[in-house]
Amino acid sequence: MKYILIGDSGHGKVIEDCIRANGHQVIAKLDDKYQSIFQEDIYTKGPISAVENILDEETKVVISIGHNQIRKKIVERLQLTSACYGTVVHPSAIVSPSSTIANGTVVMPNVVINADCIVGNHVILNTSCIIEHDCIVHDFAHISPGAVLTGGVSVDEGTQIGARSSVNPSIQIGKWTTIGAGSAVINDIPDYVTAVGVPAKLIKERRIFGE
Repeated sequence: MKYILIGDSGHGKVIEDCIRANGHQVIAKLDDKYQSIFQEDIYTKGPISAVENILDEETKVVISIGHNQIRKKIVERLQLTSACYGTVVHPSAIVSPSSTIANGTVVMPNVVINADCIVGNHVILNTSCIIEHDCIVHDFAHISPGAVLTGGVSVDEGTQIGARSSVNPSIQIGKWTTIGAGSAVINDIPDYVTAVGVPAKLIKERRIFGE
């Protein structure tokens, strides 16, 4: 399998390592910091719009940008079918056969996804995070390194769970919300807020462009 990365970034380096660990290849890195298409070593580089010139039936696209809102904006801009997006799972990850992972999602090294979880489109499950049984992680969410979702947690669209945070069983976390690093979430958290601390408390509301 060949891959096109949208976003020539540090996050993209980790995704490329995951792709290579599965025996596949990144053939292009596209980013709007480039003005025209050119070749650099084994990669085609150029603006994001160049994806139309490169994509074929044997190639998948992954958006290698950590910012959840920007990832969504690029998906809306490109208007590719869902089948054009690849799902990348590092071989060290443990994924229950009863769980599902949608297109465009990346699962980094040492992630655990236990039974009957649903992981949406264009999600980032970052290094060593744990998604316990019956969790739902909606589109464009990001579960940061070392974070733990215990059983039955729901993380809505575009929300980021900070590194080393933990979320108690059956908690519902709203969309486009941020949970600060190292927080302990023991109560439901609404949409469009930032919450931090042990236990996590709301500190501000967020304004989301395009929402």
